[in-house]
Amino acid sequence: MTVALMFLGLVGLILLNVPIAIALGIVAMGAMVYSGGIDALLNSAIVMFTGATSFPLLAIPLFILAGAIMNSSGLSRRLIALASALFGFIKGGLAMINIGTSMFFAEISGSAVADVAAIGSLLIPAMKKKGYPKEFAAAVTSSAATLAVIIPPSIPMILYAVMADASVVQIFVAGIIPGVLGGLGMMGLAYWYARRYDYPVEEVFSLKRVGTAFREAAWALLLPLIILGGIFGGIVTATEGAALAVLAALLIGGVIYRELDWRHLYAAMIEGATQTATVMLLVAASALLGVYLTEQQLPQQLAQWLSGITSNRYAVLGLLNLFFLVIGLFLHSAAAIILVVPIVLPLVKAVGIDPVHFGLIVTLNLGIGQQTPPVASVLMASCSIAKADMWKVTRVNLPFIGVLLAVLLLVTYVPAVPMSLVHLFYG
Repeated sequence: MTVALMFLGLVGLILLNVPIAIALGIVAMGAMVYSGGIDALLNSAIVMFTGATSFPLLAIPLFILAGAIMNSSGLSRRLIALASALFGFIKGGLAMINIGTSMFFAEISGSAVADVAAIGSLLIPAMKKKGYPKEFAAAVTSSAATLAVIIPPSIPMILYAVMADASVVQIFVAGIIPGVLGGLGMMGLAYWYARRYDYPVEEVFSLKRVGTAFREAAWALLLPLIILGGIFGGIVTATEGAALAVLAALLIGGVIYRELDWRHLYAAMIEGATQTATVMLLVAASALLGVYLTEQQLPQQLAQWLSGITSNRYAVLGLLNLFFLVIGLFLHSAAAIILVVPIVLPLVKAVGIDPVHFGLIVTLNLGIGQQTPPVASVLMASCSIAKADMWKVTRVNLPFIGVLLAVLLLVTYVPAVPMSLVHLFYG
């Protein structure tokens, strides 16, 4: 009964446009007072501080800052030029360039919204100028940006790892194959659209142009090698890799490319601080809710109830997929991970599901949620750039969402897809 009232209260506050982090804090403190009286709030500040000071969480502001610096220093433009040289000769070349650039950028930023801001602002106007419908341009940009939460490094993956006490590095590795499959699937679908609607070829393929674009983008391509090579090689932790990403972005943008001046750096730092504050306030507020749920043993009760219905892991995964897809309609990915993962994790462990495998399932589900209204944070950002109606874009976007759903089903029911590289590298 208490949980139902908490959920209704949370939904009511969100509908009143109360920020999700504030709504979470109000609901959690209300439940604590209801159960234990006003004295239950004495340690609330300490609980929030402790919940937000986990060492792995430090990677989040660092990756956000690295992405913001790269947006300000010409790296996005060089990655687009390289993707253009590689894919521009294919029919519907600009759509291919969009998806290919998103796959490159995903290895650096870890944020789908940052991907849309960096790539969409350049490619959506270009696609419209070449005759692509604005709805198609917005749909391609939005769905391709979701690859940034599947291909490592990924901010939602870091949040999940902290909430589930799982290995950040192993979840990163698990995302490589599904991310590549998603990108290739979207490219195939974009090519089908291009053939059907006669979208233009961007340019003739030229090895010389590929070489020139590669040389200009070489330093930008070095960033993923620094980040992922250091993390996967065991040289640095995910947090230390994020710090290296910031340092490398500063050196490449400011010293090598000479496009990062003090004004752009200041703007990048403000952007990074704003995004970080939003995420970390969510984390702090969720710590209160997590303490209450743990004290009331509600996650364990949920696990026992669902285990009584079925103990088949694939049936449980199917139910959890449906649950997360519905949650993704109404909550941002960070809020959903923070709110839901601690509740369902006892059930996941009880039926023998690997927490790393489940982490990728959660990430994919919530990546799809970024494309499905009414919340659809990434879709709305893309529509804003394209100046297109969200519901018209959603209709065009449905086949691309279908690609993500196909990857989700593959990851869910063929564990070897995400876990083969994890087992290869970590046994």
